[in-house]
Amino acid sequence: MRNEQDVIRAMEQYADTVRRLCMIHLKSYHDSEDIFQNVFLKYVLSSVKFESEEHEKAWFIRVTINACRDFFRDFFRSHMVPLEELIHQQEELTPDNSEVLEAVLSLPEKYREAVYLYYYEGYTAVEIAHILKKNKNTVYTLLTRSKQLLRERLGGDDCET
Repeated sequence: MRNEQDVIRAMEQYADTVRRLCMIHLKSYHDSEDIFQNVFLKYVLSSVKFESEEHEKAWFIRVTINACRDFFRDFFRSHMVPLEELIHQQEELTPDNSEVLEAVLSLPEKYREAVYLYYYEGYTAVEIAHILKKNKNTVYTLLTRSKQLLRERLGGDDCET
């Protein structure tokens, strides 16, 4: 079990990342908050010793992605339609870039993960491949295809992605 100072530091450092990942996967503020709490509870109860800050950040990303996937595997959740609060949530996350966020959220899940980790978290394709446990060439392909989809959704070749 971790001490209070470690938990506070981790929450200050990784809360935004965990929340954004939850929103990208779940598209529901309330469900995202549930997963957010579960991720940090796992952190509190975990005895994992981190080699570096990057190792800790990768742990949070991996645990968050897994928790979101587990959320959808739950029978009850997979057979109900979530209440969409997407517009309100977009304003909370990025008021200036809601159109871009909406386009990213509309991407298929396999693209959303790679785009988020690359553009929002600054990971390289090789690092993303390690985090998502995919081949690096697969990640390059996902990024290329997602860029093309975003260009189409945001209005052509002149948009910056």
